[in-house]
Amino acid sequence: MPIHVVGLGQDPDNLPDYSAGIVEHAQVLYGGAQLLGFFEDHPAEKVPITAPLDQLIERIADDHSNKKVVVVLADGDPLFYGIGSTLINHLPPEDLYFYPGVTSLQVAAAKVKIPWHDVIPVSLHGRDDYGPLFSALLSNDWVAVLTDAKSVPSALAQTILDRGGETHFMHVLEDLESDKERVGRFTLDEARKKTFSPRNIVLLERCCESEIPLGMGIPDDLFMREKNLITKGPVRATSIAALRLRPDSLLWDLGAGCGSVGIEASSVCHKGRVYAVEKNADRVAMIRENIRRTGAYLVDVLHGPMPGCLHDLPDPDRVFIGGGLGKGSEVLEEACRRLQPGGRLVANAILLDSLYRARKTFENLEWEFSVTLVQAAETKPLAGQLHLAGVNPVFVLIADKPKD
Repeated sequence: MPIHVVGLGQDPDNLPDYSAGIVEHAQVLYGGAQLLGFFEDHPAEKVPITAPLDQLIERIADDHSNKKVVVVLADGDPLFYGIGSTLINHLPPEDLYFYPGVTSLQVAAAKVKIPWHDVIPVSLHGRDDYGPLFSALLSNDWVAVLTDAKSVPSALAQTILDRGGETHFMHVLEDLESDKERVGRFTLDEARKKTFSPRNIVLLERCCESEIPLGMGIPDDLFMREKNLITKGPVRATSIAALRLRPDSLLWDLGAGCGSVGIEASSVCHKGRVYAVEKNADRVAMIRENIRRTGAYLVDVLHGPMPGCLHDLPDPDRVFIGGGLGKGSEVLEEACRRLQPGGRLVANAILLDSLYRARKTFENLEWEFSVTLVQAAETKPLAGQLHLAGVNPVFVLIADKPKD
């Protein structure tokens, strides 16, 4: 006899007959306290689902091995951010049988009248990492967010606004399928000031495109920058290509300047994270403005002197150093130390002394490295016509940290 995992949908009083029949014959009912409350008169033994789950799963397995009729109750659908995935990971799949319920996303899409297969779901329930949300916002017109007591809609709206996100409306659907149900559509500025029912789901609707389309090859003059302090297009393209970014890469952009490298790179590592580190306050403000203009929500900005400010960042698998090689090796050495095994570091150098110090660092570490010289030219007016004017040559250093 299988372990029955029943999704109660949004209204446990209106279960389909096949699900209601399974629950009716249960000898042991597992579920959250609120879900068990719907079955107070049921004669089965009732076991609340509480942490730690390892002990709970052992008990479910024991009840199953003792031939008891075990039913696990789940909110909505057990395989939509529910307990179903945990059970699959810890119990033999052949011992499990799932009874799907209607998810909050399905009901929300019906209320707002949109096809729910076009909606990308993100759960913030019990999670502090907003990275998956920012990733979803990059390229999707509709994103659903499952909230919790900490990630309430107002906090969610403020967090997106802090990234300069003004490209989405927020739909908040409260107490679905109850007599308290409310459905509202707000600007993010309106939503951040409101209080909502704890039982809610959020739909984020793209209302306009970012001022500058995010991607590779953004023209230099579209970035807000200090004078001409920017990793210019040809060098930027070479450096990002040399990083060999993966969709889930975690990149440090050190000495980020106006943030051009990290911003463009975020369009490649769209499931990862980018940390743009800059000590100059005016440049930090420019990075934030460039993030707002491009909608590069994945880029986190860190203001502080290196290497000290790097202490609390997660270890990267990719590092780009655009500034910080000119006054010693401390930043490079710290980046090399924190880089994950098998990771890659790319650094730009203009000065021969910086090139020499970086080379000695890699040689001392016994890392494989290479150097590419990027020499570019751009058109300039001359006597009513155009000529090519050379720009400063840049050394692009590429080093790989051994996997062992």
